[in-house]
Amino acid sequence: MFKRTATKLIARCWFALSVLGCVAAFADPPAASTRPPDSGRYTFSWQLGPDAPSPRGGTTHGPAVTLDTNFAATWRALQEPRLSPFERDRRAILAMAGDYRVTFDFLEIADFPPDAKRDKPYQSWGTERIYVDNDTGSSISLVHILEMRIVQEDGSTSDPIVTKHWRQTWEYEPKELVEFKGRERWERRKLSSAERKGEWSQTVYQVDESPRYASVGRWSHSSSFSTWLSGDTWRPLPRREWSVRKDYQVLLGTNRHTITPTGWLQEENNLKAVLTPDRAIDAANPYVAREYGVARYSRISGGDFAAADEYYQRTRHFWENVVTAWTALFRDHSQISLRAPVDQAGLFQKLFEYADQIAAGTTPHTPADAVIHDSLKDMGAPAG
Repeated sequence: MFKRTATKLIARCWFALSVLGCVAAFADPPAASTRPPDSGRYTFSWQLGPDAPSPRGGTTHGPAVTLDTNFAATWRALQEPRLSPFERDRRAILAMAGDYRVTFDFLEIADFPPDAKRDKPYQSWGTERIYVDNDTGSSISLVHILEMRIVQEDGSTSDPIVTKHWRQTWEYEPKELVEFKGRERWERRKLSSAERKGEWSQTVYQVDESPRYASVGRWSHSSSFSTWLSGDTWRPLPRREWSVRKDYQVLLGTNRHTITPTGWLQEENNLKAVLTPDRAIDAANPYVAREYGVARYSRISGGDFAAADEYYQRTRHFWENVVTAWTALFRDHSQISLRAPVDQAGLFQKLFEYADQIAAGTTPHTPADAVIHDSLKDMGAPAG
């Protein structure tokens, strides 16, 4: 059904991905919304004058897409009267599934000290299909699969480039969380009854199903939108940051998901925090900047996601086994420290190569369990 493009481009896809920060890296906005070539302006740049730094981000272009301006069926289901609070929350989460053009915008709004050099804002976009991977009622898991087509130098459009992106799992009144503690360490923490009551947790996984971050929050609903706001959450640096910044070690902030009739938004309000070697915030130099970020998931119609469907269906069981392996590790270990940042060190490459073989319809010689075991061991997880 689809062709995987050259190895170099596939590697570029893998290493261009990061989770929520969830920034995928492929393209500038499509032609209909691309800013003029001589423009350095962006949201809030008017205060910075003519010396405002130009945005960084994707450098390739994709074909135009058609935005779906009709109210989604999932939105209408969310607005039905006389739903229980629990069921309305569930429908808000399920409304995130579908086909989207995603645009990413991140901007430093304050720097510490104030006269520090301001970092360039980040802008990019991608197209992806979000699948309801599991729904048990009180637990819902959504998987994001990118399917990109690149407009090449000769004007032709590339074959579809399919890459597994991130997973978000929502759980009602969770008993525990696996939280990021900085410098490649995650810890399992039990929640009190007061922390759990009426709350939903969102757990975000890296592209390779390793842990990224988790938090709890409460959904609220109106006829205009539904929204969920996390508590303060520690997050590893996404690729858009670690590829250019070495002066801080953790994003500390809130995460808001807002469901609208034609899509949804994910907003971040982050402090860029400096950690000591023992994973405490440095009292002498705690923060280097505050940033605001928004990922806009705009529904599209008429998109061709056949290649994403094929990849998802063929590799789904394999990736579920990877999730199961991590779940078992955190059941047996309250704390896990990895050897290095998984995405920066390319430690997920074995898993993606194995998934690509399955997606291509071939039967790998090595059993999946062995590949998963060896990969987690390479990462430094206590895989035995």
